[in-house]
Amino acid sequence: MTNQIVLFVGLGVLALIFLLGILARMYRKAGPNEALIVYGFRGPRVIKGHGTVIFPMVENCRELSLELMSFDVAPQQDLYTKQGVAVTVEAVAQIKVRSDQASILTAAEQFLTKAPPQREGLIRLVMEGHLRGIIGQLTVEQIVKEPEMVGERMRATCAEDMSKMGLEVISFTIKEVRDKNDYISNMGRPDVARIKRDADVATAEAERDTAIQRANALRASAIAKAQADQDRVIAETASQTRQAEAQRDLDIKKAEYSEQSRRQQASADKAYELQTNVMLQQVTAEQVKVQQVEKEGQIKVQEAEILRHEKELIATVLKGAEIERQRIENMAAAEKNRLTAEAEGRAAAIQTQGEAEASIIFKKGEAEAKAMNVKAEAYQEWNQAAVVDKLLTNMADVVRAMAEPLSKVDRITIVSTGGEDAAGVHKITGDMTKIAAQVPALFEALSGMDIKQLMANVTAMKQRPAGQKPENGAAQPDGK
Repeated sequence: MTNQIVLFVGLGVLALIFLLGILARMYRKAGPNEALIVYGFRGPRVIKGHGTVIFPMVENCRELSLELMSFDVAPQQDLYTKQGVAVTVEAVAQIKVRSDQASILTAAEQFLTKAPPQREGLIRLVMEGHLRGIIGQLTVEQIVKEPEMVGERMRATCAEDMSKMGLEVISFTIKEVRDKNDYISNMGRPDVARIKRDADVATAEAERDTAIQRANALRASAIAKAQADQDRVIAETASQTRQAEAQRDLDIKKAEYSEQSRRQQASADKAYELQTNVMLQQVTAEQVKVQQVEKEGQIKVQEAEILRHEKELIATVLKGAEIERQRIENMAAAEKNRLTAEAEGRAAAIQTQGEAEASIIFKKGEAEAKAMNVKAEAYQEWNQAAVVDKLLTNMADVVRAMAEPLSKVDRITIVSTGGEDAAGVHKITGDMTKIAAQVPALFEALSGMDIKQLMANVTAMKQRPAGQKPENGAAQPDGK
């Protein structure tokens, strides 16, 4: 029994180990960087990040890598930019399978049986085609200076095609852009020149600022030195001034002492002189008294002479001046009267002249008025003969005025086809005769008078005996 139990246990263990081995071989796990594509009687399934049991003979599975694929995109042919410049572009693309199940199944459908080089070749062809189209829409400057913009446009352009293959573009980076005509190398020269120019300008400005600061420092130093010299000169001047003031005070003191000494000496001398002068004044006073008496006598004589001379002046000069003043006043009054008389005479002459001119103007106007009345009466007394005479006299002027436009014609060309009514020179003269014949009708239309009746009246006037008055109050032929 014990042996049988051990045998059964051993067999059970072996069976368990066998089953565990079979289960282990049937259980497949998907790593974090891959996806299991399970296909079989249960249909296609995507296992990502965990495991599943694969039943033998009825199911199978394949691994699909979800890792990032990095490869170079470098078209062999030159790419032409918007400017028509041929460039060679090298880029690096980072692509991976999208993480959703639909994209994984799509990628498995298209790339699962292909080797990695084949898969990368297909993707590279698609990306090179899109890169060619994008480069053709850009300028060389945009490609070189804005590679991030090129990468963004590549990702946006390729997204739809990559999505159809279950892929996504993680990044697209331009590695290098070259051209065979040195366009890119020459493109940077203006910037280099500008940068160099800016550097030279900055250097010049720095040197200028340094020179300005150096000049300011030198000026400040010179100002400080000049201020110091000025302070020194002021101090020296003040010292010399104080010395001069001390010397002046000393000299003043000496002068005061000398003056006091001289004053005392002079006082002594003056006292002696005063005493001497007093004695002399006493003597002189006696002499002056004598002279005063003499001068008083002379003054009385001079006063008498002055009175005499004054009376003489009154008798001669003042009387002459009074006579002269009276004469001048008389002459001024006479001149005033003369001027007044001349002014009054001139005013009277002007008034007389104005009245004469006014009378002439009045008489002239009266004569013109009378002439106008006579002329009006003469017009009223015109008889029919005068009207006819005036008409016949001015008819030539009227015809001349009507024919005047023909005088402005330089040349007349007459084309005649023959016949009685053919055009010719006589046709023109006939037209002129017709124009002249229209004058009486024009006169009748303007005046309202019948010219035939006027002519009949004139004939009747000639046949009437002299002195007989016309009938119906008509005017006489002579106008009376």
